[in-house]
Amino acid sequence: MHRRVIEGLKSRAKRHWPRLRLRTILFATLFLVAALPGFGAVFLRVYENTLVRQTEAELVAQGAALSAAAAADWPGARGGALYPQRIVPPRDGVDLSLTPILPERPAPKPATDIAADAGAAAPGIAPVMRATQMTTLASILLLDRTGQIVAGNGWRGSYAALPEVAAALRGAPTTVLRRNRAYRAVYSFEWLSRAAAIRVHHARPIVVNGRVVGVLLLSRSARALFRGLYEDRGKILFGIAAIFALLVLLSGVISRGVTLPIERLGLATRAVASGRGSVPDVPATAAIEIQGLYADFAIMTAAIERRSRYLRDFAYAVSHEFKTPLAGIRGAIELMQDHPDMAAVDRDRFLANADADADRLALLVTRLLELARADMAAPADDAVDPVPVIARTADAYRTDTLAIDIVWDAPPPCVALPAGTIENALATLFDNARQAGAGAVRVEGRVGERVDLYVTDDGPGIAPGDRPRLFEPFFTTRRAEGGTGLGLAIARSLLEAGGGTIDVADGATTRFVVTLPIAPSWRT
Repeated sequence: MHRRVIEGLKSRAKRHWPRLRLRTILFATLFLVAALPGFGAVFLRVYENTLVRQTEAELVAQGAALSAAAAADWPGARGGALYPQRIVPPRDGVDLSLTPILPERPAPKPATDIAADAGAAAPGIAPVMRATQMTTLASILLLDRTGQIVAGNGWRGSYAALPEVAAALRGAPTTVLRRNRAYRAVYSFEWLSRAAAIRVHHARPIVVNGRVVGVLLLSRSARALFRGLYEDRGKILFGIAAIFALLVLLSGVISRGVTLPIERLGLATRAVASGRGSVPDVPATAAIEIQGLYADFAIMTAAIERRSRYLRDFAYAVSHEFKTPLAGIRGAIELMQDHPDMAAVDRDRFLANADADADRLALLVTRLLELARADMAAPADDAVDPVPVIARTADAYRTDTLAIDIVWDAPPPCVALPAGTIENALATLFDNARQAGAGAVRVEGRVGERVDLYVTDDGPGIAPGDRPRLFEPFFTTRRAEGGTGLGLAIARSLLEAGGGTIDVADGATTRFVVTLPIAPSWRT
């Protein structure tokens, strides 16, 4: 079910996806990356919550220090523990997304009599509270055991009804969030902040001789998240402008290094496909991969040109090879049609010539099919032992008039060529040697990075002028004896399809070298 839904969404996206240029995609990607810091400012609530908790931690630390100092100097304090006998587990810290924001702190209730011990302790604690307040800028009130304001801001009254004070009177330090009545927006970005219009209130009990004798009520606005942003707005705008300027610069570099070279290569590809193009020069500013793409394109273009030239020359050669026997057959038919009273001897002679030309055409067609299969042959994956293959081929061509010797300088490894390909190459060389009048053939095997077979015969050799054309299709010096000139071309195509080669050895007119690749499994 889920897979069908995903496939449906993907197909719909493909139908409506616009066609985009590479430079557009790159610019959009860079623009998104450059804009991420701006989007990140919207999600600074986590950091803002951390600042609120930091403000709470500061108030807790101040309250703990002040309550401990007050408890130590409290009238009637006998020393010892400054906390209740029953430890109240600390509550989790405030959280902007979970902690409810209470209304602003109301005015205190009408005052009643202040506890005597709190009134006596106030003159000693008040200077410490004022000094702390001057440094931390927090509001600090001292309440007695009933919640009456004893010292702080000059107010009088009771805060016993506040939930944080009530909890502290029970011995539980408590922190709440309340709205700030005195808040006025100062910075342009403060509308994004949830903590800008709230104050953190912390109530801390004062414990003397194991009982709560008073409460310290501290409050302060949370640290301003956007104050620093507003004060550094010039630097931030400069940074944004620098980022976008760098974005434009990077877009230009990418355009010259990637987009423009790809567009030029696309134009060159279409021109080459139409037959009137050329390979463009590699741009110096292009990326390494693009330069490699240009080099591969040049290699591909050269290969296509060579293949086109080969097909063109091959078509001319096929046309020439077929034209001669066809002309002979047509001439014989026309003579017999024009001379119905031709003598039987002449008729038989013309029919024999036509039959020989037809046989040559059939042989040409067969050899052409073999050449086509050789050109389309795929590399072999099997490992073949060349020793029995070569021995079997030599036995098939060894006669009383043709001796074939095989010599190895070392035991050869398996090769990555089909046995039929090796047999075809050696059979072509043995047959050519026999038809050239050779009486002995020597196959010398040498093992190295590859297996090289040096095939030598004692025949008349190859004329120096014929050596460059020896592997061209239809080139033969025995056309009168029925040679097609395709044997060596087929052998080379079969060998090259498997990673091997065949060529005339340098410095010898009667020596061929056949190279066989070693099987990968044997190398490992």
